Amino acid sequence: MTPDMLHALRDPAGVPSHPLVFLILGVLTFALHIAAVQVMLGTSALTLRGAFSVNAHWRRLAVAMLTTSKIAVSVAIVLGVAPLLFVQVVYDPFWYTSNVLSAWWVMGFIALLIAGYIALYVFYWKNHDIEAEGGKGGIWLVLSLALLLAVGFIVHSLTNQMLFPEHWMGWYAPNGVVKPDGHSLHYWNLPRFGFFIALSAPVTGAWLYAYRRYLQAGSQPDAAYLAWLAPLAQKLMLVGGVVAVLLGVWWMATLPEKMAWFAWSPMALIALAALLGTVALPLLLKDRINQGLWGYAVFGAGAVALIVVGAAREVLRYVTLAATHGYDAMDYRINMDWYSTSLFFITFGILGSVVLGYLLTVAWQAGQTQGTYSPSPALNRLGNAAIGLLGLWIVVYFGVGFYVWTR
Repeated sequence: MTPDMLHALRDPAGVPSHPLVFLILGVLTFALHIAAVQVMLGTSALTLRGAFSVNAHWRRLAVAMLTTSKIAVSVAIVLGVAPLLFVQVVYDPFWYTSNVLSAWWVMGFIALLIAGYIALYVFYWKNHDIEAEGGKGGIWLVLSLALLLAVGFIVHSLTNQMLFPEHWMGWYAPNGVVKPDGHSLHYWNLPRFGFFIALSAPVTGAWLYAYRRYLQAGSQPDAAYLAWLAPLAQKLMLVGGVVAVLLGVWWMATLPEKMAWFAWSPMALIALAALLGTVALPLLLKDRINQGLWGYAVFGAGAVALIVVGAAREVLRYVTLAATHGYDAMDYRINMDWYSTSLFFITFGILGSVVLGYLLTVAWQAGQTQGTYSPSPALNRLGNAAIGLLGLWIVVYFGVGFYVWTR
């Protein structure tokens, strides 16, 4: 597949803003998405471990982690759309070709995702009082995890297939015989997939530190439960972090020849340092982790580390396609659309911050209140502002669309 052919597959309309914008947004949204995925996987695993335990602390944790898991899977699905959109904008010749080569799996992963989502909620519906009654129907949670992991593996394979245009014709027409059914996944790297899955352990450990600090700020914290949570969070971070790093090293050792440069590249080493620094942070903080915002800092550091990992992943993709296949995403034709670009950043920066600010504030204050929670007048005004902005956004969005349609 020559560079000229790859460039010919680009959208002739170009992109509506500078390609660098889409590359950066792709990294940021991927980091948010994968963080939600890892929290979902980790908290589901903790729920499965705790719901069927006779230990009261484990059962209490299972209740909290089940609630977290069902929210995290929704967040992961919503946030998962964004990085795919940004990838298809600047890497459309590669992403669409990979999807066509494995079309059956592209369509099938939606069905698997829906089934995994439903299975998680079936388990949730069956367990109204885990603390008192223990867990029921654990097979549903196992099924959910298996299906959601299968979805992740499919996307992993599609994402890797796009990096090997030199094999596309061989996959499409093996031995010269055209096979257009799209029934096969053609490429995967198990250490790479395992690395991102294993990161769910330290990410969940960091989440537990934040959860623990949240409980500490309540008016009547349970000292025994908090003391039990600390070593569990630390174990998840240390052991999970080591396993993830080892899988990352294995991934680097199994890189194909055209990507071997990445193993000792500055970005790979920076990503390694970010991960190790996050894992070591609770040990460095010591007792300060129980004070102020330090308990939340661990998860914040983990989020930064995931952004660094996402950036390293993007460098690997960008350089591989540019250096080996002559495709530079940065020279995509720009057809500047100020309206869509402005609408995106206004939505993200203003509407998103107000709505999320309101929801997070309510969640925080409600969790720190004994008995019935009543938001303050100022918070009610923020909620009304969020509703008003959302309504205004809908009017503008459809109003502009109708105006353009009628012209």
